Amino acid sequence: MSEIIDVSRIFGEDVFNESTMRKRLPKDVFKKLKETMNTGRELDSTIAESVATAMKDWAIEKGATHYTHWFQPMTGITAEKHDSFIAPTGDGTVIMEFSGKELIKGETDASSFPSGGIRATFEARGYTAWDPTSFAFVKDNTLYIPTAFCSYTGEALDKKTPLLRSMDALSVQALRVLRLFGNTTSKRVIPTVGAEQEYFLIDKSVYEKRKDLLFTGRTLFGAPAPKGQEMEDHYFGVIKQRVSDYMKDLDFALWKLGVPSTTKHNEAAPAQHEMAPIFASANLAADQNQLAMEMMQKIAKKHDMVCLLHEKPFKGVNGSGKHDNWALSTDDGQNLLNPGKLPGENAQFLTFLAAVIKAVDDYAELLRLSVATAGNDHRLGAHEAPPAIISIFLGDELDEVVKAIIEGRIVVKKSAYFDLGIMTLPKFKKDNTDRNRTSPFAFTGNKFEFRSVGSTHNVATPNIILNTIVAESLRLFADELEKATPENFDEILHALLVKTFKNHSRVIFNGNGYGDEWVKEAEKRGLPNLVSAVDALPHFEDKKSIDVFTQHKVFTEREIHARTEILLENYYKTINIEAHTVVEMVKRDYTPAVMSYQKNLCDIIASKKNVGIDVTVEMNTVQKISSLTSSMVAKNETLEKLLDEAKKLTADKESAGVEKIARFYHDEIFAKMNEIRADVDELETMVASSYWPVPAYGEILFSVK
Repeated sequence: MSEIIDVSRIFGEDVFNESTMRKRLPKDVFKKLKETMNTGRELDSTIAESVATAMKDWAIEKGATHYTHWFQPMTGITAEKHDSFIAPTGDGTVIMEFSGKELIKGETDASSFPSGGIRATFEARGYTAWDPTSFAFVKDNTLYIPTAFCSYTGEALDKKTPLLRSMDALSVQALRVLRLFGNTTSKRVIPTVGAEQEYFLIDKSVYEKRKDLLFTGRTLFGAPAPKGQEMEDHYFGVIKQRVSDYMKDLDFALWKLGVPSTTKHNEAAPAQHEMAPIFASANLAADQNQLAMEMMQKIAKKHDMVCLLHEKPFKGVNGSGKHDNWALSTDDGQNLLNPGKLPGENAQFLTFLAAVIKAVDDYAELLRLSVATAGNDHRLGAHEAPPAIISIFLGDELDEVVKAIIEGRIVVKKSAYFDLGIMTLPKFKKDNTDRNRTSPFAFTGNKFEFRSVGSTHNVATPNIILNTIVAESLRLFADELEKATPENFDEILHALLVKTFKNHSRVIFNGNGYGDEWVKEAEKRGLPNLVSAVDALPHFEDKKSIDVFTQHKVFTEREIHARTEILLENYYKTINIEAHTVVEMVKRDYTPAVMSYQKNLCDIIASKKNVGIDVTVEMNTVQKISSLTSSMVAKNETLEKLLDEAKKLTADKESAGVEKIARFYHDEIFAKMNEIRADVDELETMVASSYWPVPAYGEILFSVK
């Protein structure tokens, strides 16, 4: 009989959450800390000592011996430096200490993290600063304190700092608009996020036999398996026991850490699965998703499996995304993206809807680059994920509302109920939109689902951009509406909505985003189609991008240039690792294996000829294999030369520029890698499996029994 888990008891037990704070902090201290958490106001430094003592005592009771300032540098993963609580007493013993100063501020070596030129190698000092809006937690006998990370000169070197700035900017502008609709009670508007997480699980034994998976997280070679996802039998299918056991352990670990994991199921591809949490503030959701990815990989090892988070681990089957469900809520519980029963008559909802539509149209390049990485390039536009063209799906009802406003006519409300025509089944209420899985940015009832985000991404990045561009739309709306009088407010608002919907409806598309027709239609509409990360990332430095970020104090111009350089560097460094792995696998694995098989065939041919047996089949096979092998080796030698050229470019980065280097990697090196792959994958279909040096796709995708 399986153990009964009391979820309500264990949930958040390893988190210094609001409930724990209320029990352990003096009332006045808790009140001041709660005010900071709820309003975003600056922390009262006088309470730091009291909070630090309570946090330390609680953590020690949980078995903690160390603490760490947990932060999110521009590496794409988290970072931590552990310090013990011990303080020598002078008599050979120690006491456990943790001060308010140690809670609020830490120092780390900033020179070893990506800075995009903000910090020189010899300029090492960087600071971590406690984020009181995200809960501390205990893990592996260490107290983890979520922090921001900045340079000695004050520039943000992380993803949390600009995310918090963007949330503040959005709140300020949203409140201006709410006040115009008579809301005088809400004190803060909070972007909330639910980050669905897709992933693959494979057996550890096959993973360890694939250098490409070990070094890059994806298979750089691999012919299709006889069976993939074409039968559509894995999606939402019965979960294998081994995977179910893993999911149970994952849920248990996440619940203890306060991550509200609620949904788990098989995804479309063999060995692919999904976890989805309940919504949280964008900041907390980003922290929790980083924690979830870490736990996914750690727990998989305990089950002799490996969790793959790469956007495209296997060619020919669906890759993995991270759908970013984004909404706007007030601190007193109002969802600003809830249309209500009659969205056409909900002026406040329509105003926020218009702001989002305008933002997505005005800053499509920014939204596209927010999900631009070498890994996600394999997924976007591959008829398994949204295209690289940014568009909005509204659904029939809202689309009709928008058209009616533009055309100045009345909206006729359709039936809100389904009748399935079966007496024993009840009628049930429809959502006000259907789902469109091909849309990158879809309205799904009371939120928007940004479906283009990649599975490895820190969700902070797309939400920084989304928060900022919507804040800008709301700023422009507030500027215009604040000029109105009570007598003409409705008239001015109506004119604003008509103008906005008319000018930006080109970005609304409710059809099939996977179709070639949409690419042609989007071009007619003038929508950008930034196919690769190298096409998208330089738009970070467009004048309108710099203007919107500096206007709302989310990034300084220097921080924008630094991030552009870091993102482009990350792109070409990723391709560089992949290309070197290709070279090694071709030289040391595939070429020797193919030649061994050729020798075996030649020996068979020689022996058959000696006794007069026809060898036409063997000769044709040897000739084809020989031709493909020569092609593979020649292309691999060319790839090596290209890598030498890239090395020279990188050595002279200052004069070449990171964009030119990234473009070279995309246009030359990545293209050559794909050519080599085509030869290797065809050879895999011809060489006996006993000679093939690595596990094939079928062995990997169906390795978890």
